[in-house]
Amino acid sequence: MTFEAFWVSTGVVALGEIGDKTQLLALLLAARYRKPVPIVLGILVATLANHAAAAALGAWLQTLVNPQWMRWILGASFLAVAVWMLIPDKADEGETASAGRWGVFGVTVVAFFLAEMGDKTQIATVMLAARFDSLVWVTAGTTLGMMLANVPAVLFGERAVRFVPMAWVHAIAALVFAVIGVLVLLGVGS
Repeated sequence: MTFEAFWVSTGVVALGEIGDKTQLLALLLAARYRKPVPIVLGILVATLANHAAAAALGAWLQTLVNPQWMRWILGASFLAVAVWMLIPDKADEGETASAGRWGVFGVTVVAFFLAEMGDKTQIATVMLAARFDSLVWVTAGTTLGMMLANVPAVLFGERAVRFVPMAWVHAIAALVFAVIGVLVLLGVGS
């Protein structure tokens, strides 16, 4: 189950992150500062902190809710995120403030951590941790998924997301979330 938790978490978040506001933030940071190493490290630190907290919340919820109810809640949540995936994100204004005394790394950590709050991939991390009984593997998988989607965005800029139409990416991610939701509702893998 730990490898399943890791790979499902990696794939779900990597797909879910493409075209997401935090990926757009990564593009903006890369375009503005042109310092990929501190930006990538900032994204890594922010994602680890954010997704570890989200996974802990999911694991805690798993202990509070009856397994039958949890299955229905998680299934419905995955289906809701599938619909949410069909709504493209836009970069928020003011997320790339001047680096100032914090430097590029500090600005990236703070901006990325805050942008990820309540985001689809953070909600997915909560749900995945509630679904799989593996806090560490879900956190590692969702973090890897974020890095797989964001490092190319930082390194290659806008060209990285132009290979496949964004509508297709969002549709594929929505399909993945919908399939997981239906499987959870059917009790597959429980």
